[in-house]
Amino acid sequence: MPPAKPVVLVIDDEPGHRLMIRAVLEDVGWAVLEAADGGEGLEACSGKANLDAVLLDIRLPDRDGIAILQEIKALHPRLPVIMLTAFGSVGSAVEAMKLGAFDYLTKPADNEELKAVLLKARDYLGLVRENQDLRRALGEEDGSPRLVGQSPAMQRVLDLIHQVGPTEATVLVLGESGTGKELVVKAIHASSLRHAGPLVEINCAALPGELLESELFGYVKGAFTGAVSNKPGRFQLAEKGTLFLDEVGDMPPSLQAKLLRALQERTVEPLGGTQTVQVDVRIIAATHQDLPKLVSSGAFREDLYFRLNVLEIKLPPLRERLEDLPLLTRHLLHKLSLKNRKPFRDMGPGFLEILTAYLWPGNVRELENVLERALILARSDMLTPDLLPDHVRETEKPSPLSAVSTQKSIQHARFEGVADEPSFDAAERQVLVSALEAQGGHRGKTAEALGISRRTLQYKLNKHGLTSR
Repeated sequence: MPPAKPVVLVIDDEPGHRLMIRAVLEDVGWAVLEAADGGEGLEACSGKANLDAVLLDIRLPDRDGIAILQEIKALHPRLPVIMLTAFGSVGSAVEAMKLGAFDYLTKPADNEELKAVLLKARDYLGLVRENQDLRRALGEEDGSPRLVGQSPAMQRVLDLIHQVGPTEATVLVLGESGTGKELVVKAIHASSLRHAGPLVEINCAALPGELLESELFGYVKGAFTGAVSNKPGRFQLAEKGTLFLDEVGDMPPSLQAKLLRALQERTVEPLGGTQTVQVDVRIIAATHQDLPKLVSSGAFREDLYFRLNVLEIKLPPLRERLEDLPLLTRHLLHKLSLKNRKPFRDMGPGFLEILTAYLWPGNVRELENVLERALILARSDMLTPDLLPDHVRETEKPSPLSAVSTQKSIQHARFEGVADEPSFDAAERQVLVSALEAQGGHRGKTAEALGISRRTLQYKLNKHGLTSR
């Protein structure tokens, strides 16, 4: 069965202009529906027709085209609507663009411009539908962000979210910057009994102490210069919902005691006030800091740490779950292609291999930035390795150090009794030990001999608990 023709609805009160558009578009394989005024157009949009685009005259006999645009967008938020405007009404077309119009054309529409803008609209809608299919495949039918990963480490995270979500437990989310801690928080809130309430976030590292205090607990009129009225704090704004304390490890010590009291008693005292306010909120905190280390050094209160750490969820860095990278990369590319209106079909030879070889110190956030850069710079819908930054492309291919050395190490480990079925990690460790011994423990020479960078070598030494001079 041949693929269905794309369908465009033309809402225009000029029969001659509609006839011209029909002739041009039918010649290049489009099916054309017509409406002579806004009422007919809205009826067609709310009917059973599966539309791929709408051409909408900005001036109609019965209704204003801007109002029709808003009603169409309310019915079909993602449907591309191209405004048709006379030369003197370009200002109105710009206003329509701000209200969600996909593009505009001046009347009479130039044939080539008409075909080009509709082709762009069709590609855009294709991305929208592909993204919706992807969301369904990843369990994202409601449009909310999800953590993507099938590795054992990510499955443990997802299981914990599933278990803790419906409870009232305070949760501490740990992980390096860029690992997706905010997505964990959103997932917990969405699966909680408080999901209908607000999710209120505050970054404890982004504000100085006094400002952070007033943002958390609010203030009363006259509390300080410029306080001309009462202002509720984030605790009060999160009533019946969830308060997310991001980067809580960076909270000044002077505020930690007041936060502890709020957590224990579920009350806050606005700055400059004398009365306490009862609050009903769930607390989720996150940090990239090593909180036990901060507790040991006296920089973070131990009692506050235990109050926050009722249940801990630790997100693995991307370098420790590289098996998730292919799925995660495709997920991000589909999302970014929709965001930037840039078509994406596939990754060319070597593209994914280069991504897998890199250690991703910035984690998923860095991966997303690299992919968005590649997508924007691409001149086609195929992403090629040359679109990646130099520091990513120049990373060695994964081996574990080198395929030949690993295979020899596995065979050697069997004979030496390391294990009956030695693991990849055991083989890699054996290669490192042998290479270090051969180079007298010198890191530079060892990295050169193995064909890897010093940074990669150091990461692997740390991973296996090995030292060198």
